[in-house]
Amino acid sequence: MSEELDKNDVQFQIECVTKDLIEMLIESKGLSMEMAMDLIYNSQTYKKLENPKTGLYYQSGVYVFDYLINELDAA
Repeated sequence: MSEELDKNDVQFQIECVTKDLIEMLIESKGLSMEMAMDLIYNSQTYKKLENPKTGLYYQSGVYVFDYLINELDAA
């Protein structure tokens, strides 16, 4: 049960950070929600965010947003 709870906690953190990223993209770039979600869910940053081994899910939304913006600017 503890392992399942840990997985749920990680998934909750990922969802919270993702929500923050969507909001920040909408506010800073003037994107629609659909476009912001598309950018995030198709990014390498999101792939890393989903991987608990990276620990990225445990970082602040602002930190991950900076990481995402760097990725998008480099593309």
